[in-house]
Amino acid sequence: MEKNVKLVSGIFIMALMLAVLVAGCGGPSATPAATPKADLTVFAAASLSGAFNETKAAYEASHPNVNIIYNFDGTQSLRTQVEQGAYADVFASASASHMNALKGEGYMNNSTVANFANNKLAVIVPKDNPAKIGSLHDLANPGVKIVMGTKDVPVGSYTLQILDKMANNSSYGPDYRSKVMANVISQETTVNYVVAKVALGEADAGFVYVSDVPAEYRDKVSVVAIPDSLNVVAVYPIGVLKESKHPEEAQKFIDFVRSDEGKAILAKYGFTPV
Repeated sequence: MEKNVKLVSGIFIMALMLAVLVAGCGGPSATPAATPKADLTVFAAASLSGAFNETKAAYEASHPNVNIIYNFDGTQSLRTQVEQGAYADVFASASASHMNALKGEGYMNNSTVANFANNKLAVIVPKDNPAKIGSLHDLANPGVKIVMGTKDVPVGSYTLQILDKMANNSSYGPDYRSKVMANVISQETTVNYVVAKVALGEADAGFVYVSDVPAEYRDKVSVVAIPDSLNVVAVYPIGVLKESKHPEEAQKFIDFVRSDEGKAILAKYGFTPV
């Protein structure tokens, strides 16, 4: 009898030790730690803000371990920030020239750079149209208040190219450019400021991208189209910076922007995906 009691006690102790061991291995302390999210910093032209904010929502939904952090600004300003040491994983430009400059200066992983969208310009006027602008000819009328981008921001550079084309067109005449420029009351560092000033009635007209009228302003402005023969094609390149701490994730984001889903978002906002 005493022998049986010792046997049962031994079995009980071993079972207890096993239970403690199993509990130790399977308890909360053994739960695999969650993988920390990778913060992906994307420098993007201000004209991309609407499309890229929707892209962020779609991308993060399918890539839960990535957190997209945007810095939207004029392309020329973003380039300067990179040159002065600001950190970014991805650079999305509204101009091939600024991207080419960063490539030449050694900031970009050049093999990752690719064009992903085209854009073109239009003129917007306030809905009540106080200057009664019905065509591009009216931009040269005395007293019209026009706002455009600075010559360094891509939309400003494209505007000057368009005015040069129009001045060389017999329908407008050689003095058209100077007359329009005489009406410019403000030159902005991002196209978003141009849109806002026209929508708020601070100017009679502004040169913007066709993709640049966000939902909150669509009932406040009207669009005057610029014919393709006088317009310019704005090329948007994107690429990974050499200093990126997450080059694989950065490339995956670029691949998503250039995927069918990413192209559909860009087209929704007026871009022509390529």
